[in-house]
Amino acid sequence: MSDEMDMQEGGVVKQFMFVNRKAPYGTIYALEGLEVVLISAAFEQDVSMAFIDDGVYELKKGQDTKALGQKNFSPTYRALEGYDIEKLYVEKESMAVRGLTVEDFAVDVTVLDHAEMAAKMAEQDVLISF
Repeated sequence: MSDEMDMQEGGVVKQFMFVNRKAPYGTIYALEGLEVVLISAAFEQDVSMAFIDDGVYELKKGQDTKALGQKNFSPTYRALEGYDIEKLYVEKESMAVRGLTVEDFAVDVTVLDHAEMAAKMAEQDVLISF
């Protein structure tokens, strides 16, 4: 057990990072990943999210899904803070390749370069990729 882990109500709090690599629509990965994140937070674990590759589009402001015939679930990301999920990391290189800046996102994020993201992932007890 790591010395950095907190004890809470007799249990160990683990660091969970959910890695989002897929575009928000066209597959079920983004929505299902978001649902799993919310469930994990209910168990009072240390939850963070990383957005890499097309996953950066999940946080983009102004998503219009009417033409897709799908529900726009992007407003749910703004509710994450209410679940104590405040650590949202976006890979700098993924943003740059897609022409995005932090102003394009609907929520506050921490931008990490590739090496910093790899180091942040290495700190986690559990990585789950969507």
